[in-house]
Amino acid sequence: MALRTLLPVIVAVLLAGVVSIILWMGGRGDVLDGAPAVQPGQPADRQGALVDEVIFTQETDPGRITALIERGSHHLFTQGINSTAIFRQIQASPHVDYHLSRGTVTELTLNPAPFEDGRLNPFQVPAVREAMNWLVDRRYIAEELFGGLARPRYLPLSTAFPDYARLAGTARELEIRYRHDPARAKAVISREMEKLGAERVGGRWHYRGAPVELIVLIRTEDLRERVGDDVANRLEDLGFRVRRLYRTADEASRIWIATDPSAGGWHVYTGGWISTVINRDAGGDLSYYYTPRGRPDPLWQAYDPDPAFAALAERLDRRDYRSLEEREALMIEGLGGAMKESTRIWLVDQESAWPHARNLDIAVDLAGGVSGSALWPYTLRFHEGLGGRVVVGTPSLLTEPWNPVAGSNWIFDQMILRSLNDTTVLPDPFTGLYWPQRLAGAEVTVAEDAPVRRTLDWVTLDTAAFIPVPEDAWIDWDAGEGRIVTVGEKHPEGVTARSRTVLRYEDDYLERRWHDGSQVSLADMILPWILVFERADEQSPLFDPGHLPPFEVYQRHFRGWRIVDTAPLTVEVYSDQIFPDAEVLVANRTPGMLPWHVLALGMDAERFRELAFSSGKADRTGVEWMNLVSGPSLEILRGYLTAAVASGRVPHAHVLGPWMTADEPQRRYAALQEWHRQRGHFWVGDGPFRLHSVRPVEGVVVLRRHEDFPDRGDKWLRFTEPRIPEPDLTGPLVVEHGEAVTLELVLTFTGEPYPNAEIDGVRYLLFDGDDRLAARGDGEPVDEGRWHIRLPVETLARLGTGANSLEVAITTDNVALPVFVTHAFATVPSRREAVRREENPDE
Repeated sequence: MALRTLLPVIVAVLLAGVVSIILWMGGRGDVLDGAPAVQPGQPADRQGALVDEVIFTQETDPGRITALIERGSHHLFTQGINSTAIFRQIQASPHVDYHLSRGTVTELTLNPAPFEDGRLNPFQVPAVREAMNWLVDRRYIAEELFGGLARPRYLPLSTAFPDYARLAGTARELEIRYRHDPARAKAVISREMEKLGAERVGGRWHYRGAPVELIVLIRTEDLRERVGDDVANRLEDLGFRVRRLYRTADEASRIWIATDPSAGGWHVYTGGWISTVINRDAGGDLSYYYTPRGRPDPLWQAYDPDPAFAALAERLDRRDYRSLEEREALMIEGLGGAMKESTRIWLVDQESAWPHARNLDIAVDLAGGVSGSALWPYTLRFHEGLGGRVVVGTPSLLTEPWNPVAGSNWIFDQMILRSLNDTTVLPDPFTGLYWPQRLAGAEVTVAEDAPVRRTLDWVTLDTAAFIPVPEDAWIDWDAGEGRIVTVGEKHPEGVTARSRTVLRYEDDYLERRWHDGSQVSLADMILPWILVFERADEQSPLFDPGHLPPFEVYQRHFRGWRIVDTAPLTVEVYSDQIFPDAEVLVANRTPGMLPWHVLALGMDAERFRELAFSSGKADRTGVEWMNLVSGPSLEILRGYLTAAVASGRVPHAHVLGPWMTADEPQRRYAALQEWHRQRGHFWVGDGPFRLHSVRPVEGVVVLRRHEDFPDRGDKWLRFTEPRIPEPDLTGPLVVEHGEAVTLELVLTFTGEPYPNAEIDGVRYLLFDGDDRLAARGDGEPVDEGRWHIRLPVETLARLGTGANSLEVAITTDNVALPVFVTHAFATVPSRREAVRREENPDE
């Protein structure tokens, strides 16, 4: 796929400041004129969103955001701040407030593909990728480049999430094994380069008579620019010629994610990820980040992991274990395998500050911050009252094409999309568990050997010796015949599942309407499910090879689903995949909902080779990556809409027809035609905001409140301040051999003792001066908010003489992120030992 011209990007950057001024003065014609005023009122008195309008503008300079908020032209910024200088500005401003989050990570994405033009790519060798762990200095990056607003990260395991606390012993051992060791990195890389046929000439690596050049693709909008320069310098010191490509998000995405990695356009990319929810189970991350099952994009399809590691990662992805102990063993083995693969070099977990106007409220996720928050559209409001316009600055806008099947995965695009589409369940921003949004309740039944627990009362959890799947459940799709395949057909001998999830929807669920006025129907649930199978069938014109790896995992655990009732809607889903939390299991079993009449246009456009849902298929077939909101796709989709209005065509009408009214196709297509006429795009959702206007050249996206959204405005306002324990650990700084030690841990929240009943665990790891794990154990509660950590004589004796470190992880059911506190102390010989050594110096 050809690179897009940079002109729109340059224009957008130049206009960003102008747009800010125009917004403030109210001069954007029909889109931005006449800012709605904030009116007195209480959230409970209003339906849906608590503000009238949200305007996203492109703002690539985080250094300007404090001034923009103080000036009143902006209210919110969608990028977490990691610069200590900017953070100090935010803290000092009387007009700016902020939230903190811990879910953003910076890493190096390595290109593992052999280059088709014959140039040498050292990173095709796993040992070279592994050696990059020793080359980078994570502590320097965290403390110097990020100014302390980051923590070194070595593993595909966030240091802020529950699994890190559970696996802390293994994590620390791997961190010690892969800590900064440039001499070791140089030795390994030199050995592997020589095996590849390269040689040093004048201190520089050459291959087939030419210098070996590495292309480092460096993002410029944040501290990754400095990270990229540091890595490039270290590669140059090893003898490589390095070319630095400085690019913005939009420019970089066209190189590292949208093109074939074997084309050789890059070797190293300064990547960044954000978890939009607190990940309570990181088991699926190994499959996502290291195998082709992660994503359909060309880079992922170039991954060729060790087969044993790939099989283990798939087991974790399917949650194929019978106990938490078995899961822990798989995770330990998987983490070691991931470090051997090292298609990603994890660098730091960031502590990000999210600035906003002091008179603005918003629910922020402890992992995802503002841009990752699922609750932001339901909670955004001004202190003064209801309504008004919020102007949001975002560093990247419309970064990749928007389509609901395989469109943009960029966090800033996804933030907007979350406000346009309602969902069945929503994650708790403090725990990562899920709460019902469109469900009245859910019933989960799992096999007796499935390690699943329940926390929240809206879910019930039972066990069964075996769970038979009903014969009439739908388990497959025959693309050739265009029909649903039942369990009875595919498994006449019968089949069982490890889990059954019964989803009971709200009574009026099927009475809701999409933003274009179309009434929801079950066809909106069935067609997306059919498309999952169509895209995996080589005989279908919708087949996408990049979709196959994740589909194969899905097919291995999916055991069928059926619609049990429609009044109220009740759905059963059967699967062999389980999750440690019943609430998370429910969230992963709820069928997706998309407006079938919009999806049908995209399916037609791909069927006739004019557009493609995914970037990989678009690149392979030489067509446009489908975009429902801007660009050349709009005219193509408009043509298919015109044809649909004339014909009333319904995809797979013999299957979908029984689930819709006779006049539904005509009504749907007419509504969509009017929607497109008024707004110029095809994004139809059902969320608290509707997409009013898209201006890609100016870098402006306008959302307006959906007046018919069914929920009361105060539904999600209970998520205000997380109850994070504040620890204070005290103990001696010097300990003599022969002594036992008791350290005191005091836990408080807003100055009051943190209730012991709300603490899930206080666990410690004791390390000696060589960073070897010497002991581990649990703290003991002694009073409300007070805990003791006892280190017996024999434990301290194993430490020898010198400096030691005690690391304590505190976990609570109120907040899923563990809290860490450290105490350093020295062990010295006892006085008796010292006297004896003085008397017997040769002893």
